[in-house]
Amino acid sequence: MNRFAYVLLSFFVFLTACQSDPWEETTHSPVATEGFAFKLRYDGFEGVDSRSDLRLDPNYDRVEFCVVDREKGDRVKGIKGLYNPANSEIKIEGLRKGDYNLLILGIKGDYQADGISIETIEHIGDEWLKFPSDLQKPLEAEYFYSQTPFSVVQQSSATGNELSVVLENEPVQKRIIGRTDFSFIFNNLYVETALLSKSVTLESPRFRTGFTGNGTFTGESDGTSQTIDLNSTTSYLFLPTVDGDPFCGEIELTTRNYRGNTIRRTYDFTLQGIRPNRIEHINTPVTHPDDQSATLFVTEQTFAKTGLSYILQDDEPHSVYTNSALRSFNTAKPIQIAITEEGRLHVRFYSPRDLSDVLIQARIPSLHDEFFDLAYFDRLPAFADFFGELPMTLRATFCRTESGGILELAPIDLSGATEAEFRIRSNDPFWGKLQAIKHGWNIGFALYGGNPELPDGGPVGNWMGIRPVHCREVVALFLNFTYMIDMPEHEEILHANVDRLYGNGGVNDKVTVEVVLQQMRQPRTLNVGLVYPGNGVIGLGGGSVFGAYQQAWFQHYFNTYSCEIMFHELGHVMGYNHSSSFTYGPWAQELMNKFYVEHIHEMPIDSPTYLNSAQNPNKY
Repeated sequence: MNRFAYVLLSFFVFLTACQSDPWEETTHSPVATEGFAFKLRYDGFEGVDSRSDLRLDPNYDRVEFCVVDREKGDRVKGIKGLYNPANSEIKIEGLRKGDYNLLILGIKGDYQADGISIETIEHIGDEWLKFPSDLQKPLEAEYFYSQTPFSVVQQSSATGNELSVVLENEPVQKRIIGRTDFSFIFNNLYVETALLSKSVTLESPRFRTGFTGNGTFTGESDGTSQTIDLNSTTSYLFLPTVDGDPFCGEIELTTRNYRGNTIRRTYDFTLQGIRPNRIEHINTPVTHPDDQSATLFVTEQTFAKTGLSYILQDDEPHSVYTNSALRSFNTAKPIQIAITEEGRLHVRFYSPRDLSDVLIQARIPSLHDEFFDLAYFDRLPAFADFFGELPMTLRATFCRTESGGILELAPIDLSGATEAEFRIRSNDPFWGKLQAIKHGWNIGFALYGGNPELPDGGPVGNWMGIRPVHCREVVALFLNFTYMIDMPEHEEILHANVDRLYGNGGVNDKVTVEVVLQQMRQPRTLNVGLVYPGNGVIGLGGGSVFGAYQQAWFQHYFNTYSCEIMFHELGHVMGYNHSSSFTYGPWAQELMNKFYVEHIHEMPIDSPTYLNSAQNPNKY
């Protein structure tokens, strides 16, 4: 026996429909004028959620209730009810002694989109909830129902006779609708992430359209076939189907492959029906022509499903980005490709810009003497660090060779495939710029004693701790510089100013254009750092050392003074001193700095907006 005390709270909201009758006075039996409180709980789907874990906060968008006489089933009049969503309680006032059933409908979601009507019932067998017979889409809301017997009894106490409620269990709501989950089993990850669309067409389903106060389903829909999109959602709510009717239809998947072909596949399914408060599972094994493709087709969906790492990000530890074994590159080869010791494809991209339409071909002498299509990226993101499973290591596969043939491969072990050669094909104009870099420089990053974890960079001498925001600009500058040195216009400006090119011996120490180009184009390795300007030094360079202060890294796109600093230090790297034109002279201060800024629109990294470093919160 439970006895419910009641405290009236100012934020109770009135329930609608059945509880809206006016108050009725009575003199022949005691009335519970204080009211009784009923706590609402709701249960999970059968077979999924444990009954011992009942939810205490239904968070309903609408609540309807009705109290009926247990013997006759008639609605009890002269009572009022209030629902308090804060504590999930219904409080009912005006009850007399007797045996009753408490009927409750709870609704979560956009029920108005379902076109429902809620009727006032006079008897427990009346239709309470109605759905349109031509509802040709899944439900937008969940509908819960409970029927709870209880009694109001009179008991003696020290203060006299009083009424109390007796019930075995508090109301527990259960769904009167079902849920259907669509899932798929793919044999190839890269088929799954190449989906263009997926949908299901239900063939003439007949759903129940009515629900009575005693929990009985009535009516049926018109059985019109309907097509449902599965792209964004694969779980849908439905009314129960008519007893004995199957729930069947056809699932359609549309995919594309890396060669631009579209493939449509259909799969039939049949369920016994949709049952209330249950989840039905339609699990489709997908067989597809590309299941045996050895080529990784990497789409945006691939990144979303498997994840994608990036290099030189603001949270990357300096122990990583200053380790040349982990973070360094040659500007003529900004895409680094390898097969890992575990037999996975690893693609790393040193670039502030994305690259689209990227086909990676491989030649592995132990497999075949031709290059074959190994991977295709719709988009290779800036600073991407991609790892992907190679289907050819998992199953028998086939791939296309450069001559157009088909290469069939048994499952192979590619761990440590150091003999693999790679090449890249792309129609992206940006790739044309990167390919034009013929004389690459090796670029790494160095602290030179600075500490990037300190607010001031932990300056030591003329250096402070370089951060990833600066490292990314290093990549931009040296991609542009090594592109520039092979531009015809660059050669032309050198030839036009050959009389202004002089070496360490001063203006009479003439240097030929051929020597300058040879010095700019020879292979070099630089460890690039960030210069601390507090000592009056804003750039350092020589041998394998190169550095500039923060402003120069952010403004090299458009500021000729920043470019002068860069080319001054590059002059030192090329072996020139302050007596030459390559430091405090025309080459650095007039020719190269202006050429770089005036031709930035032709460079691979043609704008500061790719990195927007000046607005980065991690700068100094």
